[in-house]
Amino acid sequence: MPVVFNEPLSFLQRISEYMEHTHLIHKACSLSDSIDRMQVVAAFAVSAVASQWERTGKPFNPLLGETYELTREDEGYRLISEQVSHHPPVSAFHCQSLKQEFEFHGTIYPKLKFWGKSVEAEPRGTMTLELLKHKEAYTWTNPLCCVHNIILGKLWIEQYGTVEIVNHSTGDKCVLNFKACGMFGKELHKVEGYIQDKNKKKRRVIYGKWTECMYSVDPKFYETNRKSDRKTGADSKKLKQEQSCEGEEADEMPDVQETVTVMPGSALLWRITPRPAHSAKMYNFTSFAMTLNELEPGMERLLAPTDCRLRPDIRAMENGDIDTANTEKERLEEKQRASRKERSKDKEEWSTRWFQMGTNPHTGAEDWLYTGGYFDRNYTDCPNIY
Repeated sequence: MPVVFNEPLSFLQRISEYMEHTHLIHKACSLSDSIDRMQVVAAFAVSAVASQWERTGKPFNPLLGETYELTREDEGYRLISEQVSHHPPVSAFHCQSLKQEFEFHGTIYPKLKFWGKSVEAEPRGTMTLELLKHKEAYTWTNPLCCVHNIILGKLWIEQYGTVEIVNHSTGDKCVLNFKACGMFGKELHKVEGYIQDKNKKKRRVIYGKWTECMYSVDPKFYETNRKSDRKTGADSKKLKQEQSCEGEEADEMPDVQETVTVMPGSALLWRITPRPAHSAKMYNFTSFAMTLNELEPGMERLLAPTDCRLRPDIRAMENGDIDTANTEKERLEEKQRASRKERSKDKEEWSTRWFQMGTNPHTGAEDWLYTGGYFDRNYTDCPNIY
């Protein structure tokens, strides 16, 4: 794929955008009630995918062994990610609090489906958030993402599917429904769900839009406000397309409905950070995304040689040199293919550097787990991938 379809970030850098709203994790750490913590964790799970809005540029596929580190002392965390497999593509990340308050880690291996005019990405893999002070672990899987009009027309994005967040320590659960836009676009960007305790009693209702904000309200208030339009909702549900990517009709983006209607008694959990005025000219990046490829003076000697910031094709594209970016992208891909052939010839297996396959202690499923040592700054045995 020519780089004109890309944005000047690697997929590993895109993953780090989960951390844009880290203040929500800090808030969850400070709360004493488990239901209060769960609703803030739910808001964080929604905020982690909010940067996808209008981001129709494709991130660069990470090379095998590619890494990305992000240290934010102002936000109190540091993150390391690694491309641990190329076929199939698998990315692993681990983020830890500088004050030992939390750990956030996960594995992502997206599965793509092409529906003619659209492409659907299923982000397989589990997100795990551990609040160390409370000895709690939360897990969930991100919603599906669909990019419409990949052949003709204006590209637009929606996310849909059920996200289930489980607190493995208390038995509390949050179920969030990211709604497909449906035939008339009424549900576009909407997220609704509820929190239940270990006795399956509904404690809070969560609602809002993943592009805008999320609120929490008592279930009784929610039902009172919903009674008047239940019949309308039931009728429209019959017409709703369950999987909008599969439709054959025109994929015109519906008009975005006006902002979230706030129910009486609701509490604001999260509001999206406004994008800079020139964002549309910069791949619709958020202010956070614009900082991710920054290479500050003196940083190069500290980074692992496999860090995304050192990729010549991404750097050339950021500098506006599209011809060089295309040439470098082809060179790097060919170098990767040659390395793979050489390993196959010598019957060698690729060895990951910072992660290894293990068992997620909370789900019991296979997961890529951080082995430690990256921030010791010993990179002598890192592969030469660029």
